[in-house]
Amino acid sequence: MDFFQITFQTAGIETYVFLPPMVALVISFFTSMAGISGAFLLLPFQVSLLGFTSPSVSATNFLYNVVGTPGGIIRYVKNKQMVWPLIACILTGTLPGVLIGYYIRIKLMPDPKSFKLFIGIVLLYIGWRLLNELYPHHGANKTQKSVNNQVSHISYNLRTVHFTFKDERINFRVSAVLFPSVIVGVIGGIYGIGGGAIIAPVLISILHLPVYAVAGAVLTKNFMTSLVGMIIYSTIPLTHGTTFPPDLLLGLLFGIGGLTGMYFGAKFQHRMPEGLIKLVLLAVIVTVSGKYIIQYF
Repeated sequence: MDFFQITFQTAGIETYVFLPPMVALVISFFTSMAGISGAFLLLPFQVSLLGFTSPSVSATNFLYNVVGTPGGIIRYVKNKQMVWPLIACILTGTLPGVLIGYYIRIKLMPDPKSFKLFIGIVLLYIGWRLLNELYPHHGANKTQKSVNNQVSHISYNLRTVHFTFKDERINFRVSAVLFPSVIVGVIGGIYGIGGGAIIAPVLISILHLPVYAVAGAVLTKNFMTSLVGMIIYSTIPLTHGTTFPPDLLLGLLFGIGGLTGMYFGAKFQHRMPEGLIKLVLLAVIVTVSGKYIIQYF
């Protein structure tokens, strides 16, 4: 097995070459069904199991999203489940927040211990949102296989966006998406994620948008914010002229697994019970969150 071991220079770690894509494929297959890339779970894997603790781990997580998310995006475009005005609203709020998050990560959270505490708190919030989502939809959507999940009749102005989903007319206020998107951008810039795991529960639980209409928009937002985040980490020096680029090989290996997992996750989305996906995610999130919060004290 030593033949398959490889050293990642930027990360300063050594592991089996097949492990990163395999882990990313499994995680992204399930998370992409809710429009989540799985980067929020890959970061604890890198920090705790691989020992990658420098700020470059955030940039590597961004690279995973850049390479991996197009697999899910392409599939959702083919499925005609993209609400493009929703994507524009989210990106308008998120992209400036990523730059703020980068500054906070480098200047205020250089210590891995405090960074892990932050990760734990973010994951705890995500778990709480998912727990709330389990009950309203429990036992619902049992006939999803025969239902048309396409989005149609999209219209918008500066105040509201409207679209039709499953013969129901749905609308939301632009301002209701912009404000949480800024917060998500800041958190994503710190954490090294696109922020889909945070914004998706907000869109589904608070704005009551259908998960099958949200998934494609959230993955697209993850791709764009991760691209910007990776560029920021790689080009803007905040500490003694030092930048924190991603480990290219590690990020690409994660991305290859994510690309495959997200494509098939989006393809089989309608066949997987929504409650089961959220239960699996909730169990992992609570476990990782508890570990990271406890280690701080």
